[in-house]
Amino acid sequence: MPALDWQGVLTGQPLQWILSGFLTTLWVTLAGAILASLFALLFLLLRLSGGRTGEGVVSAWVSLFRNTPLLVQLLFWYFAAWNWLPLAFRDVVNADHSWSILPGDVWWFTPEFLCSAWGLGVFTSAFLIEEIESGLRSVPTGQREAAMAQGFSAWRLFRYILLPQGLANAWQPVVGQYLNLMKLSSLASGIGFAELTYQVRQIESYNAHALEAFTVGTALYLLTGVVMGMVLVRIGPARGSAK
Repeated sequence: MPALDWQGVLTGQPLQWILSGFLTTLWVTLAGAILASLFALLFLLLRLSGGRTGEGVVSAWVSLFRNTPLLVQLLFWYFAAWNWLPLAFRDVVNADHSWSILPGDVWWFTPEFLCSAWGLGVFTSAFLIEEIESGLRSVPTGQREAAMAQGFSAWRLFRYILLPQGLANAWQPVVGQYLNLMKLSSLASGIGFAELTYQVRQIESYNAHALEAFTVGTALYLLTGVVMGMVLVRIGPARGSAK
């Protein structure tokens, strides 16, 4: 077995590609997680207060995005849905904007970044809805009834009674979904998004150091997952007894 040549990966242009891909992965993970969280909260509130119509809309959303492959969804958003947007908007996105450069020289106002973040966000939201819903169901019925008897609106009931306890009860599965989002960002390479997996494959084509490149990429994914898990668990809501 030939000796590994780390100089072909950890120096020069290959190193720049790896750093760029790693930072791009972090930023798209953050953007996707924010979108997923917002969608999950919106649809959980709709399920709580929207009656049968709201329940039907949420069920359709969850069923659609949970039961289709993420790669297919990304391809749809990038190659089909993107072309349905107004031409004027697409021209604005495709233009150069110095204000759209994130730390690490990551351009976020591009079709690839926007479609990747959107696809990851809506896909993960379907799983977050179910995870958090299971936590909400563990809140005692008496607390719901007491809040409604005191005149709480659906929003106040959700915001102050159900959501804090539901998140605390379901935080570990929720963390797992955020970690899954980070790992699934590698599929965005299928639409030409230059995240970590895309850059690792580029190194393979550039100098044939495939084993070294994929080893470094794997180590970075592992490190990111471990750090994310530790941080999210630490900042998550403390689980307490709800009686």
